[in-house]
Amino acid sequence: MLVAWLLALGALIGLGFAFAGSFQDSSSIPGSPAQTALTKMDRHFPSPDVQSAQIVFQAPSGHKVTDPDLRKALASTLAATSDVSGVTEVGDPAEDGTVSRDGRTAVAEVSFTTKADEDVPAGTLDAVKAAGSQAEQAGLKTIYGGDAYEESHPPVGPTELMGMGVALVILVITFGSLAAAGLPLLTAILGVVGAMAAMMGLATVFGVSDNAPTLAIMLGLAVGIDYSLFIVSRHRAQLASGMPVAESIAKANATAGSAVVFAGATVIIALAGLSVAGVPMLTSMGLASAGAVAAAVILALGLLPPLLGMLGRRLIPKPRTRSSRRAARAGRTPLGVRWTEGVLRRPVRTLIIGSVSIIALALPAMQLKVAVTDEGNGPTTSASRQAYDAVSDAFGPGANGPLVILVEDDDPTVIKSTATAVEDALGDIDGIADVSGVDVAEDQTAARIQVVPDTGPRTEETSKLVSLLRTEMRPLAQSSGSYVAVTGMTAVSIDVADKLSGALAPFAIVVVGFSLLLLMIAFRSVAIPVKATIGFLLSVGAAFGATVAVFQWGWLAGPLGVSSQGPVAGFMPIIVMAVLFGLAMDYEVFLVSAMREDYVHHRNARLAIVTGARNAARVVTAAALIMISVFISFLFSHDADIMPIAFALAFGVLVDAFLVRMTLVPAVMALLGDRSWWLPRRLDRVLPHFDVEGGDVQAPGTVPQVPLQPSTPVTM
Repeated sequence: MLVAWLLALGALIGLGFAFAGSFQDSSSIPGSPAQTALTKMDRHFPSPDVQSAQIVFQAPSGHKVTDPDLRKALASTLAATSDVSGVTEVGDPAEDGTVSRDGRTAVAEVSFTTKADEDVPAGTLDAVKAAGSQAEQAGLKTIYGGDAYEESHPPVGPTELMGMGVALVILVITFGSLAAAGLPLLTAILGVVGAMAAMMGLATVFGVSDNAPTLAIMLGLAVGIDYSLFIVSRHRAQLASGMPVAESIAKANATAGSAVVFAGATVIIALAGLSVAGVPMLTSMGLASAGAVAAAVILALGLLPPLLGMLGRRLIPKPRTRSSRRAARAGRTPLGVRWTEGVLRRPVRTLIIGSVSIIALALPAMQLKVAVTDEGNGPTTSASRQAYDAVSDAFGPGANGPLVILVEDDDPTVIKSTATAVEDALGDIDGIADVSGVDVAEDQTAARIQVVPDTGPRTEETSKLVSLLRTEMRPLAQSSGSYVAVTGMTAVSIDVADKLSGALAPFAIVVVGFSLLLLMIAFRSVAIPVKATIGFLLSVGAAFGATVAVFQWGWLAGPLGVSSQGPVAGFMPIIVMAVLFGLAMDYEVFLVSAMREDYVHHRNARLAIVTGARNAARVVTAAALIMISVFISFLFSHDADIMPIAFALAFGVLVDAFLVRMTLVPAVMALLGDRSWWLPRRLDRVLPHFDVEGGDVQAPGTVPQVPLQPSTPVTM
């Protein structure tokens, strides 16, 4: 079996790399007003499909780039740049009007022979920088930015490897065995590699966003380690009780493995559900991550058992140390049990304090703002960010995100009159820093006017300006019969953010409803699904609140490596909600199923809570810490799209695992008592039955357990 699995993985990896495609920057929405207008504009004003860059020249204080000596050095630099092999065109700032009003800053556009979706050779980029030596010797500061100089980071770097190292340490502490600790890490890595190979192969046929691999790797590693951890933990506990190896592996797969299937299915369905938003980038990120989670589930159930079989009885836990035996004789109980017993002693106080604390953490979430990220979100040490800031300082923040008014009509005379009317109307609109002249297409059937806002592309004021421009342009379009629209990459980004924000509420309703249904099927209870869903919403609120505090208010931004404060990526809230839903259901399933298993046998609600904590708290704690360490490692990736997602997931898991599942859940169940497990008889007949943790699996020769099904609510 092991050889068969390794051969299958090898074939998948080989095919994936053999037919590997390229990932795409698909941050647009087909059919949105700005995207439709942008497609029309590209048809009338075609631009070369090549990579480009910006060179920003800054004169010393008290000087201008138009000073004779500096102007001569600037001209020599531009001439030397145009002679670089691989450069097709170099703009002249004086002719292009890209010299700031104070004369201290000039921007030159550079075009390359490289296609837009390819990387410019490093030698060409270095040669362009070398050509700027004359300007630098004359005293001009040169900054190289734009798409060509944008730094690309591999999906897995040193910080991510450190996160996996921390996960390995947690596993070693949990199991006390290096062999047992290495199994979850091995299956998780193999699952991620297989998922990445499949993703690369599918990229030749389907459009896969360039953000998808990083998110898929992050989730694949986190859930891959956790799912295998649950199965290995159950197997070792059974071996310690004297169960034979083969029987233990089978029973671990039938019990913990069933819970893994249930937990993985919730994550996969939630991630796949992101496709309903109708945003290609979000669809590819959701499906790619769902594929990585599916790979984690498959390898945990398929590859892990033969690995467990090979290790045999070497996975039996070692006898307790002398210190642990002394602790046992002294009557000490595990920390998880002591914590749970403390909660049960004062459930009302615990519920009030815990709920108020989480609500306080969630309050900042009301100020969450989203946008599509750009170079302004990058680290301050990157050339692209420095060029972005220099342009913003010299030309105003709106220069980095200009808008375009497109006019289209078959009649050339109507085009000119409508474009003139648009230009006149723009002069009466507040929030505009500059308006270009009318640029008429060669075919005389379209014209465009560039509008520079007073504010940056990711600000709420620019979004309001786009809405105002659309409102003001509508009467002009109706009176002339021409097509008049607001477009440009900034307008496209605003449409994407609005679409994602609009999809959040419907998606939340679907997720909440799905959560209630799944848990009702799993635990045959009304109270537990309601409690679990409310806890999930509290965890999501706390994650969003903490994200606002760090990424918008700047709290702890320095230590966490957050270099820019402002709106987060537009797809962040919906992705965090989908992923955290799945993870929260994981912890709910593994913790509450242990409680239910004991309640089925003893019918003692309070004892079931304590026993469930004894059986599951240690594993859930280790799983949560592993999740947090993996997510935190991706926080330091300096990817502006991934950083807020990684932070929100890490903080959300922290709150959900330790405050919600291990604190509030026992408190609520203690107050409900036997009523926690009540389900109306009529509803029980309608709902399908699903054996979450193999409760129907019996040891050979034992009498099958009668399923728990009280006919009426049981009072405390």
